[in-house]
Amino acid sequence: MPHLDAAEINELHARVCKALADPTRLLIINGLRDGPRSVGDIAEALEISQPNVSRHLALLRDRGIVTTQRVGSSIFYELTSPKVVRAVDLLREFMAEVLGWRPPADPLAAEPAVAASAR
Repeated sequence: MPHLDAAEINELHARVCKALADPTRLLIINGLRDGPRSVGDIAEALEISQPNVSRHLALLRDRGIVTTQRVGSSIFYELTSPKVVRAVDLLREFMAEVLGWRPPADPLAAEPAVAASAR
């Protein structure tokens, strides 16, 4: 990895945070928590159109958050690091402790209204 100065690190940090700032992308990241999944599997699980999921996955891939692997005619997406999930979990803990937010029981159902409106 090339040496980055402080400004470049801050820019990279902001780009990653912007990728995480979308409710649909957070749902996708939670959907990849347990391992690789195909676009179709993610779309079906989240009840979001496949083109919409593909668009979000492309951005996550561009930011280095997910990677792909082709198996036959299917492409599987997975998180590049378990640290992504840990970062999202830390933010949720922060919201619970400091902001008084309480998560729903099912992490994939974290924002059903968002999932429904993303179709």
